[in-house]
Amino acid sequence: MTNFIFLLLQDSIPAAAKDSTAAVIETKEISVNYLSLVMKGGVMVIPILLLFFFTLYVIIERAMYYKKVTRHNESLMSDVRHQITTGKIEVAQMTAAKAGTAEGNILESGISMLGRPMGEIEGMMEKATNVEIGLMERKLGWLGLAAGIAPILGFIGTIAGVIKIFYQISETADISIGSISEGLYEKMISSGLGLIVGVVAYSGYHYFNMVIDSFALRIQKQAIQFVNLITTGK
Repeated sequence: MTNFIFLLLQDSIPAAAKDSTAAVIETKEISVNYLSLVMKGGVMVIPILLLFFFTLYVIIERAMYYKKVTRHNESLMSDVRHQITTGKIEVAQMTAAKAGTAEGNILESGISMLGRPMGEIEGMMEKATNVEIGLMERKLGWLGLAAGIAPILGFIGTIAGVIKIFYQISETADISIGSISEGLYEKMISSGLGLIVGVVAYSGYHYFNMVIDSFALRIQKQAIQFVNLITTGK
């Protein structure tokens, strides 16, 4: 009796309801090939990608350079202090020069001026500091340029694609949602890429500027210690 009622209820379900239920249950897996998706972004994708690789090159090159020149040697100042107080000026100069860092180069410039008026010593160390900071700031302008240009290139690509879409609509009178949405998502890829490159370049630019500011503060403190060493011998 129970089986009979179940079969009767099953037959009474409309075919449309069965189809809709099956459609809800069935899930369609969509696999996305990101490389092919990126290449659908149009011709402006090419300069944006070139700009991205150039940005990565500048970031990696600057990071390696800063790691080398901003390395802090805790014993350098104490070694220089000991050698100066014992009268070994040339040895102190060689010790600073062999450090191979911006800190050592600035100390070496100050030691080379020992015996001259204090104003000249401070002026030489300030000039050496400006030179080292100038070397650190090299190529950062490229990151700032990339941060500004990449989003604009992406926006140009999107606008050009939208113009093309509406031109095709005016020629074919095809205003179906499928054709419009397909064209729009493809053209907005360039905007997305441009924003990503812009964020990477912008982050690298400001991070490296913070590294330079930190170095400048540290070297000012060290210059004060060096001046105190000359004037007081401590």
